[in-house]
Amino acid sequence: MKILFFGAGAIGTYIGGSLASAGHAVTFIERPEPADAIRARGLKVRRGAQAETIRNISVVTSPAEALAAGPYDFGVFALKSFDTATALQELRAAAHLPPAEAQPSVPVPPLLCFQNGVDNEAEIVRSLGADHVIAGTVTTAVGKPGPGEAVEERKRGVGVALGHPLSVPVVQALNQARLNARPYPAPGPMKWSKVLTNLIGNATSAILDLPVAALFADRRLFALEVAVLRECLAVMRAQAYAPVDLPGTPVRALVLAVERLPRALAQPILTRAVGGGRGGKMPSFHIDLHGGRGRTEVRWLNGAVVAHGARLGVAAPVNQALTDTLEALSAGRLDKEQFRQRPENLLRLINV
Repeated sequence: MKILFFGAGAIGTYIGGSLASAGHAVTFIERPEPADAIRARGLKVRRGAQAETIRNISVVTSPAEALAAGPYDFGVFALKSFDTATALQELRAAAHLPPAEAQPSVPVPPLLCFQNGVDNEAEIVRSLGADHVIAGTVTTAVGKPGPGEAVEERKRGVGVALGHPLSVPVVQALNQARLNARPYPAPGPMKWSKVLTNLIGNATSAILDLPVAALFADRRLFALEVAVLRECLAVMRAQAYAPVDLPGTPVRALVLAVERLPRALAQPILTRAVGGGRGGKMPSFHIDLHGGRGRTEVRWLNGAVVAHGARLGVAAPVNQALTDTLEALSAGRLDKEQFRQRPENLLRLINV
């Protein structure tokens, strides 16, 4: 298959490199500097002790250049959610698609959306049409040591929602590339189940500058994290979405621990689970906030719980407080030192 990747970040490099290694024709759109580095050195994908350099790829620096080399069987969005709108605008411009037109004059491939959150697919539909999106999710943990490099830190797999004519061929291609792809009957339960896993300790770790295991070991912060997940579950139920297990990720067991087990049992179990699952790696919001990126995906995760809850009449005050606090920290409206390893200051904002 011929596949177009928007960006060669950790997930894009890992999945795109794996597909190219399996014999698929893969093209990346990247910024000029990392594009030059990838052209010179190829992609480097490490799985355990095995490292592979992949050179049978193409790298371009604009959607226009990419589409001119098409058509493609499908594209892959593995971007940060805050980059979705810009990527779609650039793609529409490259396809010569004015706002009033229903179809592009240059073929745009369907997009496999591996992004976090539950709203990116809807944004793609609004921009390109319902036939241009395939919902996906990635549970494999991937690190990025440098441009065009990916390390498989913990292999779990990927999920792909059925319903699009290309869903099954996409699953087959991903499994040919040894990516442990699993089909799901519908996108909603799959994407919301991934949101549940993304929420675990993510915002609180960034705000307090503490590892996730430390949060779950603290009784007060454990109660906060449980409240975050219970609000998400309430929003899922309002949409009639039941949690589903994701590749290598027992989501339903997590839900059982959060909702059914007494704290005395749930806290040590979850502390071991989240600590062992992450190792020493900090979650994405922490990396973005303390790495000086100036923004995180909190609006698309905790904020999505709040927004969809408001639409459905389900209150989500804990997710709201975490979203507002982290966004203020990212924008510099609050001082990081106010909360750094000072949970009492955060807990004052949230009555759990």
